[in-house]
Amino acid sequence: MQGQLQLFFGAMTYFTRIPCGRLAGDSKDNLQHAIAYLPLVGIFVGMAAAVSYIVSGWLLPQTIAVLLSMLTTVLLTGALHEDGLADSMDGLGGGWSSEQILSIMKDSRIGNFGAIALFLTLLIKFQSLLALKPDVMVFTLIAGHALSRFAAVLLMTTMDYARESGKAKAFAQSISPAELAKATLFGLTPLALLDVKFWWSLILVGIIWISFKRKLGVAIGGYTGDCLGAMQQLCEVGFYVGVLACSSI
Repeated sequence: MQGQLQLFFGAMTYFTRIPCGRLAGDSKDNLQHAIAYLPLVGIFVGMAAAVSYIVSGWLLPQTIAVLLSMLTTVLLTGALHEDGLADSMDGLGGGWSSEQILSIMKDSRIGNFGAIALFLTLLIKFQSLLALKPDVMVFTLIAGHALSRFAAVLLMTTMDYARESGKAKAFAQSISPAELAKATLFGLTPLALLDVKFWWSLILVGIIWISFKRKLGVAIGGYTGDCLGAMQQLCEVGFYVGVLACSSI
């Protein structure tokens, strides 16, 4: 049990700005095992966003409360996934060969494609959450952050790492069935917080996941750390849009 806790805190250390170094122990050397807890990290990030929304909603308009909940997730993760989205879209939008795409992704400067993708994703996310009923939105945040991180784990299990080296190389190992089962449990269980009719939103998430995976396969023949962040962001916003669409059912 202690070893599993260390792996969880290792995932928290890597994917958030929460200082868990001592609790993580030496799990940094086993990051490929810690990836199973990425959806659980998403649950905690989603819960933090939900609490931020509830607390700020007592004193402020709903629009500001939604923005503060989004800000909470950005501060907790250090905009790790948003940065991955911007870099991925810059590379996929501006590169022609796989080498050029990977080179553009590695550039820390944001380009037109990245800026547009980031702006539109955040805008759609904000508008979708704002349009939801407050009680639905709270549980949607938790489920969305867990599910979207599970989507990133699935990408890792179905594709090869596209670079010879990189920050995400430590995760680019085969995930055991037991680890995949844990990731599945943490990624899908929060859906139980929502009415069954909202589960139809998984169709849109699935379409986004398949489409982006195919794009990566054609463009670079695999994934990078930036691509994992992009997949998380795209599936998160897709889930919010899907839940909003299901609200009218």
